[in-house]
Amino acid sequence: MNAVNWVLSSRDDVHVGDVVSTDAGGMPTYRVMAIEQGEALLEDEHHSALRAPLDRFPWKADGRAA
Repeated sequence: MNAVNWVLSSRDDVHVGDVVSTDAGGMPTYRVMAIEQGEALLEDEHHSALRAPLDRFPWKADGRAA
């Protein structure tokens, strides 16, 4: 399994499809499904939906293996 590199991001740097987390260790992680007015519709690995401010998720997976 590939490791994920986590980078600090701003809410302006998060886009639909990105994987975000509240912790640099990446647990739990959420995929951004939609963004509207500073809030994101997120989905976890169990496909449960969550709506929350983007400011709560400062870490973003940069997509490159460590």
